[in-house]
Amino acid sequence: MQPLLLTMGDPTGIGPELVIKALLDRSLEQIIRPVQVVGDVSVLCRAGEIFGCEGQSEQLKNGLYSLSFGNNKLIVHSCSDLETTSVHYGQPDTACGKAMAHYIEYAIDRCLDKTAAGIVTCPINKAAINAAGYHFPGHTELLAERCGVEKVVMMLAGERLKVCLVTTHLAYRDVPAKLSREEILQTLRITATALRQQFGIAQPRLAVLALNPHASENNLFGDEEQRIITPAIKAAQAEGISADGPHSADTLFHFAVKGAYDAVICMYHDQGLIPLKLLHFDDAVNVTLGLPIVRTSVDHGTAYDLAGSGTANTASLVAALKMAEQMASNCPTLLHEGEGG
Repeated sequence: MQPLLLTMGDPTGIGPELVIKALLDRSLEQIIRPVQVVGDVSVLCRAGEIFGCEGQSEQLKNGLYSLSFGNNKLIVHSCSDLETTSVHYGQPDTACGKAMAHYIEYAIDRCLDKTAAGIVTCPINKAAINAAGYHFPGHTELLAERCGVEKVVMMLAGERLKVCLVTTHLAYRDVPAKLSREEILQTLRITATALRQQFGIAQPRLAVLALNPHASENNLFGDEEQRIITPAIKAAQAEGISADGPHSADTLFHFAVKGAYDAVICMYHDQGLIPLKLLHFDDAVNVTLGLPIVRTSVDHGTAYDLAGSGTANTASLVAALKMAEQMASNCPTLLHEGEGG
């Protein structure tokens, strides 16, 4: 069975200790597929010390290591050899930035050559990656470029609610200019396809939110609904996509959480993330839709204030692993079907 690859993320953040904590409390045993870590053996051993465990490593072959903490074992793809005496919590440097990027690139290549079933990513530091010469805003953009995909969709998901974003990290004042009929239609297409292929939903029901309060009340508060959003919905419906709206954001989530919709299409970041994190603050999963591979992630950052303390919550990591396993099982032939490309 092909493994899921868990990238360690920022060596100076909480990623390494999340991996070890999930190993020690046996959370990883909830995943049927093998889980293999892409990271740094020395950094993971240091993370074990946080929990009073000494790591013992054994080199296997092709850069693989067996890393043991008592009776608990991990297979590690060693993609960096950082000197832990110079790696300080909350202080990533250029070497750490290069390492973070190498973990992601290695995992992508393994998925593209079909020797891995999917990627689950721990958090990275975007500034450190850019300082190391990788000019990407984050994981998603690096994944898209390496997979040869122009358009992807960020989905944040929990058991009760899934939200998909048309625009992501923008100043609110810039959102209206970035919205277009085609951007919304592409988001609907990618979301519907991914929910069918990767989540096993035969006919996904999509709710599309308005940009303005009360869906603008017949252009009283703006014209984006009539000019952009409604035409995109009608075009999607003509293609057989079950989408409706535009809905006022202040009421729609009540019905979505009760099961009326499989996902909510949101026009901007906080429109979707506020309700999502209200319900799923600890166990939300960040999913990249539209890739030819499976990728999920924890829905939190490097948490430098917690790094090294052993107190970080593994709920989002475990949820991300479970969702990646579900997606990989639902669509084992994703690469052959050309999803997103």
